[in-house]
Amino acid sequence: MLVPLSKSVLFALATLLVLSACSRPEKLLERGNYEGAISASIQKLSGKKKKKVKHVKALEEAFARATNVDMREIMVLQKENRDENWVKINQIHRRIQMRQNLIEPLLPLYASDGYKANFKFVKIEDLEMESKKKAADFCYTEGLKNLAEAEQGDKLAARHAYENFEDIQRYYNSYKDEQKLMNRAKEIGTVYVLFKMENDSRTILPKDFERQIKQISVRDLDSDWRTIHLNPDKKYNYDYTVVLRLTEIDLSPDLIKEREYVDDKTIEDGWEYVLDKNGNVRKDSSGNDIKVPKKVLIKARVFESYQRKEAHVGAQLEFYDNLDREIIHTEHLAVDALFENYASRFDGDKRALSEESKRKIGNQPRPFPSSEALILQAADLLKPVVKDKIARSRVLI
Repeated sequence: MLVPLSKSVLFALATLLVLSACSRPEKLLERGNYEGAISASIQKLSGKKKKKVKHVKALEEAFARATNVDMREIMVLQKENRDENWVKINQIHRRIQMRQNLIEPLLPLYASDGYKANFKFVKIEDLEMESKKKAADFCYTEGLKNLAEAEQGDKLAARHAYENFEDIQRYYNSYKDEQKLMNRAKEIGTVYVLFKMENDSRTILPKDFERQIKQISVRDLDSDWRTIHLNPDKKYNYDYTVVLRLTEIDLSPDLIKEREYVDDKTIEDGWEYVLDKNGNVRKDSSGNDIKVPKKVLIKARVFESYQRKEAHVGAQLEFYDNLDREIIHTEHLAVDALFENYASRFDGDKRALSEESKRKIGNQPRPFPSSEALILQAADLLKPVVKDKIARSRVLI
C-alpha cells in the first residue's frame, strides 16, 4: 500500500537524492550507508528503460539490509520495555514506511538481463499506528507529570510540559485535552514582568512624562515565555518588576551668546590703466593702452547669535525578583535633550561672506522651548534606551 508522504518527508527525500546523486550505489553499500545506497540506486534507475543489473541488485541488497537493521533495533527497544522507547520506535516505523514508499513506484523491478528484484515489504501500517498511539500516550503522560510539578511553581517544568504536549502534534492534530493542557503549561511557564516608573529626582515632572515613557511598544519585547505589562493587571502575579527610577533632572538656563566678526575678500572689480612714472598711460608694443584688472578689498560685518538650552535626565533601570523580593540587576541610563539655534545677519558686501557664514545667514532667533517641553523631549529619547536595556537583559528569563 502506497502511503502519502508529508511535505517535510518529501523535502528530506529530495535532499537525500541530491546528496546521493553523484555517489556510486555499490560504494555506499560497502560502507554500510544503506539509505544513501537506496537513494543513489533510485537515482540511477528512475526513468531508465534499460536498468543496469548492478544498480538493481544494489537497491535490492541495500533495501534488505536497511530493513534488517531497523527491525533488529525495534526488537531491542521493545525488549527494554520502556515507555519512552515508543517515540524512537515510531521514528523507525516511519523510516521503513518512507523507504517502502520510495521503492513501490519502481515495482516490478527488472534489470536489462531479465533479473527481477525481490523486495520483502514490512506490513508497516498497523505497526506504525500502534507505535504512534503509544508515543503520543508517553508524551501525554510525561506532560501531565511535568504539569503537576509546574502547578507547584516550577516554571521550567511547565515549559517541559508544554514541549511534551506539543510533541503530540507530531502524531495527532488533536489528542484528548492536550490543547487545554498546553495552554495551562504556557500560562504557568510564562514570566510576567511589570514595568513602572518612580521619580526620585526631586523635580516635579510634566504630567505627560510617564505617559510618554509608557508609549514604549512592548509587543516586540515579549517572547515565547515572557510577557511585559506597562500597567498592572490583577489577574497576574508578576514574577519581576522593572522600575525606571529617575534620579536626576537638570535644566540649564536659557543661554544666548552673541559675537560679531568681519569677513573680507579681495576681488576684481573692473579695470584700470597702467601709468608710467610721469602719470601717463603706458602703451604696449602695438600702441594700445595697457589695462589691468582692478582689485578691491570688500568686507561684510557678521552678527551672530547662538542659543542653547539643555535638559539632562539620569535614571536607573532596576530589575526586581518579586518572589525573593530583591533587586537582581541595575542599569544606569542618561539622556540629554538639547535645543540649539544659530541666527545670523550681516552688513556690508554680501560677496565678502565665507561659505560658512553664508550657511548661517538668514536664520532667525527662535523662542526657547519651555522646560516642560524639553523634559518631554528627554522622555522621548529615554524610551528606546529603556527598551533596548530590557530587550538585552538576561535576567528576565
